Amino acid sequence: MAPSIPAPEGKGSAANTERESTAARILGAGSAGIAELIVFHPVDTIAKRLMSNQGRVTSSSQLNEVIFRKSAHDPVIRRFFSLFPGLGYAAAYKVLQRVYKYGGQPFVRDYLAQHHGEAFDRAFGKGNGKAIMHATAGSLIGIGEIVLLPLDVLKIKRQTNPDAFRGRGVLKIVADEGFGLYRGWGWTAARNAPGSFALFGGSAAAKQYLFALQDYNSATWFQNFVASIAGSSASLIVSAPLDVVKTRIQNQNFEVKRSGVKIIADMARYEGFSAFFKGLVPKLLMTGPKLTFSFWLAQTLIPAFNKML
Repeated sequence: MAPSIPAPEGKGSAANTERESTAARILGAGSAGIAELIVFHPVDTIAKRLMSNQGRVTSSSQLNEVIFRKSAHDPVIRRFFSLFPGLGYAAAYKVLQRVYKYGGQPFVRDYLAQHHGEAFDRAFGKGNGKAIMHATAGSLIGIGEIVLLPLDVLKIKRQTNPDAFRGRGVLKIVADEGFGLYRGWGWTAARNAPGSFALFGGSAAAKQYLFALQDYNSATWFQNFVASIAGSSASLIVSAPLDVVKTRIQNQNFEVKRSGVKIIADMARYEGFSAFFKGLVPKLLMTGPKLTFSFWLAQTLIPAFNKML
């Protein structure tokens, strides 16, 4: 293991980073994913349906139909439960995603700190180097998230295009589609790399510059909350255009092969530049709190579990 570099007061060294147990990382990240799913799955469905809508919404009744689909004129309780399609896929995807992302980023961060921490400090300076190292670890783990893409595809299709299933069960779909479930993997990686960089980097920067923390695990729940707001807001804004493209690739019928380039061209031609930011305001207002909530829980629970275990 590379020796830790003593950091000047108020500036943490990239080579002298935090360490948590594997169990603490898995339990903290998994708990955050479960809590997020319970609270925010309906919000996610609304955001995905708004992003998938290719027309202009000019009235409240039209917005109602975009959000609630066939249940638009049903009683309120039935409309609410219509926002829970694909919950099984969502549960599997969300918990695995959060365990992988929030629990996996510290492992990549540890590797970078051990083998390249001094290089980050030399290149960016102490404090800057540590924050950028956290962001880089997040970006790398975000790219690898494409492994979970099939679950994300199935979840989004159930939320936005249930007719694509046509009575087929998940095993039948997997057998029929095979690697077709990884359609759009390149766009997903392109979206995740800057998005995850901004998420972990924004949080680390807040802890580094707002609160002058050398040990990020020593952050209070309030400091973690503020840092999570900074990271999640930066992530959503940076990844918004590619997120719209990724969602439209994934919500097509399985037999449709319209490429991301074609989708971008059609959006620019028929919908204008603003189409690339469709759903951004709802995401910042609704999905933003979801990401903030789970990231805050993970950053708070992982150190807490580490102390308990």
